[in-house]
Amino acid sequence: MAFAEVALGQIRSLRQTAVPRNYEIWYVYAAGYNRSLSRIINETLARNGTLSDADLEQIYETYLSPMRTTARIDKLGARVINEIDDVMALIADVLGMTAGFDDSLKSAAEKLGAAGSREQVRAVIQALMKSTREMQETNKALENRLDLSKVEISNLQHSLEAIRAESMTDPLTGLGNRKYFDRAVADAVARATSEDKPLSLLMLDIDHFKLFNDNYGHLTGDQVLRLVAMSLKQTIKGQDITARYGGEEFAVVLPSTALKQALAVADHIRRAVMAKELKKKSTGEILGRVTVSIGVSMLRRGDTPDLLIERADACLYAAKRNGRNRAVCETDPEYFADAEIAWPDASSPAKNADRDCPL
Repeated sequence: MAFAEVALGQIRSLRQTAVPRNYEIWYVYAAGYNRSLSRIINETLARNGTLSDADLEQIYETYLSPMRTTARIDKLGARVINEIDDVMALIADVLGMTAGFDDSLKSAAEKLGAAGSREQVRAVIQALMKSTREMQETNKALENRLDLSKVEISNLQHSLEAIRAESMTDPLTGLGNRKYFDRAVADAVARATSEDKPLSLLMLDIDHFKLFNDNYGHLTGDQVLRLVAMSLKQTIKGQDITARYGGEEFAVVLPSTALKQALAVADHIRRAVMAKELKKKSTGEILGRVTVSIGVSMLRRGDTPDLLIERADACLYAAKRNGRNRAVCETDPEYFADAEIAWPDASSPAKNADRDCPL
């Protein structure tokens, strides 16, 4: 209701039409779900003092439109094709003019050779100068049109890149989404294998998340998700990759990181999340602290991304079943006892990693 009141208040204060599109824009703005939308609204208000109907339409189409990403890409692709068609048509016209200019030069040469008086020479030169000016004007027009096309195609390229980034981003948390994670972990596994470097994976799950939703509502649940995402952003730096895996589960890919270091990162994340106090935005009520359980796995020789994820997931659920608010790695006794998995033999990299992960 607090978000709804803010949204309606904005519509009233800016004297906008109270239609569903505008309400959705201002509701999302009030809730803070979409940072890109909030940023563009703030910039436009700072610049113009208001949002025109055209501004609202553009914001909706760019940040909230239900149009599928593929349809938006098709639309931009059609614009690129139209732009290329226009330029090609202009180039064809210029080629025709060039051919005509060549004919004028040949004719002028013949006329000059046959000219018997100064007046005839002057007439040939004047005609040649006129043709040259026309050719210069045509070339200038082509140059200007190509410059405009360069700008237009560059803008379209940026739009395509924005759509690609949007398609890889979870709108609620601002982290990479599942599609982004699947690609990132596959690339990381391939790189670690080819370069013979360690690679670790963290799978995180928010403890008792359903209780937050049931007791305080989905908006508070969303706030919990954003709190964990913010903790990940503040903790994970450099080449490490963070993503919302799905629901209340998150993933962190740690290139060039062995199991011991990955476990340290996991515990750092766990403490960072637990240190934050959750407050209900609408009432200011203190709701307590959030905790996460974390599973940690490290890439083994011959692993696929699915196997790496499967072991991290198994570690995660071992952490859940053994008390929550903890990190469990694949050499911890809880993992083997809980999953009823035989201890790896001495040739397994996980056995050697036993020294890296405290028992």
